Order: sequence, then C-alpha cells, then structure tokens
Amino acid sequence: MDSRQLKAFVAVFEERNITVAARRLHLSQPALSGTIKSLEDLLGTQLFMRQARGVAVTEDARILYPQARRILSQTDSMTHQFRHGSHTSRIAIGVGADIAGPDIAAFVHAARQAVPALFVSLLEGCDGDARLATEDERCEDELFLTLSVDPYVLAIPEGIGADAELPWIVCPNHPTHQRLLPFYGAAANMPAAHAGSLRLALELTAARVGICVAPESLARSQAGVEIRPMDGLEMSRRVGLCYAVQSLDKPAVAMLVERFREPSGALV
Repeated sequence: MDSRQLKAFVAVFEERNITVAARRLHLSQPALSGTIKSLEDLLGTQLFMRQARGVAVTEDARILYPQARRILSQTDSMTHQFRHGSHTSRIAIGVGADIAGPDIAAFVHAARQAVPALFVSLLEGCDGDARLATEDERCEDELFLTLSVDPYVLAIPEGIGADAELPWIVCPNHPTHQRLLPFYGAAANMPAAHAGSLRLALELTAARVGICVAPESLARSQAGVEIRPMDGLEMSRRVGLCYAVQSLDKPAVAMLVERFREPSGALV
C-alpha cells in the first residue's frame, strides 16, 4: 500500500464520485479506477459500490478512511518538517470549565511524553485541535477517548460537623442534575443557590453557602472543602479527549490518539 493508493481512496471517499475525484487528482477516470481496484485487491475487501450517480462507501471504507487520512497527514508533516528544518510539533487543546488542574497537568505531561518536542497551547472552552472535556460535553460530530474515570463525591465546607444540615447548591444546567434529583430529595426545591458550573458550586461550598455534589478531582482541588462519599448513590464521569475525524490530519493529534488508545495510555 502506497500514498498514491491512499490519496486515490481518500478522494473517492470524500467526493463519492469517480469522475469528480479523478478531476481533483488530475488523473484519468480509468487510471483512478485501476488504482482503487489494486487497493481493494491488496486489502481483500470492497471499498466502494457503484451506483447510478457516484459510488456508495462500504463499512470497511469507513474504517479505513480516518487511518488513511492520518497516514497521509503524517507523511506530509514529515516532508515539511525536514524540508523546513522544524522539529517542534504544536497542538492547541481546549479545556472544559470543570476539568481539574491536576487532570490538565497530567494530560500535558502525558502528551509531551507521547509526542517528542510537543508544544501544547491550552485554550478555554471549545477551541483547539482537540478538547480535554467530559463525555457529556462531547459534540455530536466528535469522537471521545476516555483518559480517566472520576467518581462524584459530597463536598461540604471545611470544619462543618457531620450532623450539620446545610442547603444544596445545585447546577440545573449540568447534565448530571436530573440524575441527582432523587439524591437531593425535597430539599432540591429550596436550594441555597444555582451555580452555572461545578467549579462555581464548589467555590460557593467553600464560602459556606451550602453543600454540593461534585467530581472528586475537582473537589480535591478546591481549598476550604472537605469530601465525603455519597451514601446510596454511585456516580462517576469520564474525562477524556474530544476530537473530530478531521483533526487526525494533524500528526500531533493522531499521535496522541494512538498513544492514549494503548492500555497504558490512560491518565489515571
């Protein structure tokens, strides 16, 4: 399998039309069809099915597509790297609002080990080549790769006795809110405050406004808060890498995904 075959495959997959793909690659239609046939023979599977207008892709083609894009991107990157004398890879990572500092630090450390000479830019929110976020925050067109599992705990103000009755601080817009309503009980109707994020809920807890339920990693990062297990409720969140298939065109992203897919690639 060579880059010529992969470029032909990617063009046909994206265009869904042999004639248009041939024009894009500056090839004759028979030449492109022959290249696709040689790739199918090499792989031992059919990649496209001819239709009245264009072609339809098979399930094997869908599996091959992101891998082919990644291989071609890495090849182009290596060529550019040595031609221009640049040995530093750069990647921009968006960070979700409720990702704990230690999780961010662990990710950056693991990323720099996975990709030599990697420079990581951290951005707030949904910007970047990929995102460090929870599975609940994954967009519809994104893939998600789990890096750690974070249990939820009860967070109370530091120094408050176990028998103290404090009101809840709740996050109505957070994906976990509906799941927590049975745990809150009737007290959910009279909360101390509504918080826009789990981080804000913990800050209000530290200020002794009330108590809240939060991920353990985030609660341990908040000064002035003590954590306790939640009796009668087991809940956790998955923290990981959100990325679109197109982002694998960037070699640094593709290398990170490959590294984190390994059994030893998890952060925790």
